[in-house]
Amino acid sequence: MSDDGTVSADTETDVFEEHRPLLMGVAYRMLGRVADAEDVVQDTWLRWSRDDRAEVREPAAYLVRITTRLAIDRLRQVQARGEAYVGPWLPEPYVTESGATVPDAADRALLADSVSFAVLVVLESLSPLERAVFVLREAFGYPYAEIASLLDRGEAAVRQLAGRARRHVDERRPRYEVDPARRREVTERFLVAASDGDLDGLMSLLAPDVRLVGDSGGKAKAPARIVHTADKVGRFLAAVVPQAPAETSYRFVEANGGPAVLVLAGGEPDSLFQLEITDGRVTTVYIVRNPDKLRHLAAR
Repeated sequence: MSDDGTVSADTETDVFEEHRPLLMGVAYRMLGRVADAEDVVQDTWLRWSRDDRAEVREPAAYLVRITTRLAIDRLRQVQARGEAYVGPWLPEPYVTESGATVPDAADRALLADSVSFAVLVVLESLSPLERAVFVLREAFGYPYAEIASLLDRGEAAVRQLAGRARRHVDERRPRYEVDPARRREVTERFLVAASDGDLDGLMSLLAPDVRLVGDSGGKAKAPARIVHTADKVGRFLAAVVPQAPAETSYRFVEANGGPAVLVLAGGEPDSLFQLEITDGRVTTVYIVRNPDKLRHLAAR
C-alpha cells in the first residue's frame, strides 16, 4: 500500500488475505452456508484482483461492500428459486479449532452470538437487505452512515431496516448459556448418557420443553419434524444413539461459537450435534446430518 493509502499491485494479495476473516464472517452470517460463503469470498477476490485499485483508499470498506452485495444477490437467487427444503433447516456448521486463540476482531466477531445456530435460523426469515444491515450493524458494529454507503441506501432507510431486523431477532432469539466451560460439561454428560442409552441420565439434563431439531435435507435418517418435550426427545436419543455402528467415534469441536460434537463413522463425518443450554438444562438439541453440510468437515 502506498503512502497515500492506495493499493498497489504488489500488495493486492496481502491486503486481501488480511481482510479474508472479516469477509468470511460477513458472508457466512449472510448465507448460513460455508461453501456459499467461500464462493462469495472467492468472487470478491476475483473482482478485487481485476478492478482498478488506484483510487481505493479504504480496502476493508471496498471489500466488505463487494462481499455484502454478492451475498445479497445470492440470497435473492435462492429465494427466487423457491426451493423446498426437506425437513427442518439448520445452518451449515462453521467449525474452528477447539481452544484456538482468536487473533483479531474479525475472528472474535465470527464466534459471537450472531453466528449461533439459533440466531442464524432466525436470520433466514429476514429479507436479504434486513439481513445485511443486521449483520453489519450487530455483528461487526458498522455505523449506520457507513452501512448506508456500503449498500447505496439512505441512512434513515438503513436505520428502519436495522430496527425492524433487531426486533424480529430479539423476539425469537432464545436465552441460553454462553459460558463454554459450562456448555462443554453438560455436553459431555449428555454424550455419555445418550451413548449408554441412559434415559434417566438424559431426563436429568433435558428441560421439560426441550426440542430436538434434526437437519438431514432428506439425505440421511433424522426426524422429519421437530421433536418436542423431554419424554419424546429422551426416548428417541436413548433408543437411537446406542445403535450406532461399532466404528463410530466422537470428537469435540468448536462450532458456531460453542462446543459441539462431530460424530464420525469409519473416520468420515456422519453428523454434528450441539446443545442449547439454559440454567444447566438442555433446551434444544441441534443435529446436522445432511451430508452436503458435513463434507467440509472431513479434514478435521
